[in-house]
Amino acid sequence: MSRCRFHPPLLLAGALLLATALGGCVQPTIDQVRFARTGPLGDQSVVILSRKHKTQGETENDFISCVSDSVAAGDGSLSVLAERQFVDSVFPWFEPRTAPLTMDKLGEVIAEPLVGNRIRDIGVRYLVWIEGTTERTDQAGTVQCTVFTGGMPACFGFLSWEDASNYEASIWDVSEGIAVGKVTSEAVGTSFIPAVVVPIPFIARVQPEACTNLSDQIKSFLGDSEA
Repeated sequence: MSRCRFHPPLLLAGALLLATALGGCVQPTIDQVRFARTGPLGDQSVVILSRKHKTQGETENDFISCVSDSVAAGDGSLSVLAERQFVDSVFPWFEPRTAPLTMDKLGEVIAEPLVGNRIRDIGVRYLVWIEGTTERTDQAGTVQCTVFTGGMPACFGFLSWEDASNYEASIWDVSEGIAVGKVTSEAVGTSFIPAVVVPIPFIARVQPEACTNLSDQIKSFLGDSEA
C-alpha cells in the first residue's frame, strides 16, 4: 500500500508561487486639471520633487523615485533630471531645511531671478511637485502559528487589511512662471492572508499602482503640447 507524504518545504514553495500569481484587489482613480497650455520640451527636462521637511505627511522617497523612473521610461517618456542633481544644482534653495513647503512658496522661490535663472540654465522646463502618502486604513483578523510534534510548522486564521494611496502632482512651468495644472492618482486595495497550515498572502500592490497611474498622467499631460 502506498502512502502520501506531505513535505512542509514543498507546501511552502507552492504557497509562495501561488501568492506571486495572485494579488489583492486594487481600485484606482485618476484625475487631471489643466490651467494653461504646455509647450514641447525639446532638449529641456522635467524634475520630480516632493516636500522635504520631515513631517508625518511627507511623501515617501521611494514613491518619488518610482515616479521619476517611470516618467523617464516606456511610451511617451520624458527627459527627467534626477532630484538629487537638481537640489545640488540650485543649492541651497531646495535643501531640506530651506525647501518650500507649499506650491505658493515654491512659486515665490522660483520667482526669485537668481533661482529662476539657475533652474533655466540647467535645462529644467517643468517642476512636478508631488504631495501625498500611502497609509493603512483598516485591519481585521489574525493569523497564529505553532510548531507541532515532529517539528512541522502550521498557521491558522485569516488576516485582512486595507491600504489607501492618495497623491497629487502640481506642475509648474519655469519658463512662464505659472502653474499649468494638476494630476491626481488614488488607489485603494484590500490584502488578505488565509492560513490553513500554510499562510498564503494575497497582496494588493496599492502604491505601485498609484505610481504607474500618476506617471502615465504626467507623461500624458506634458506630452500633449497642443492642449
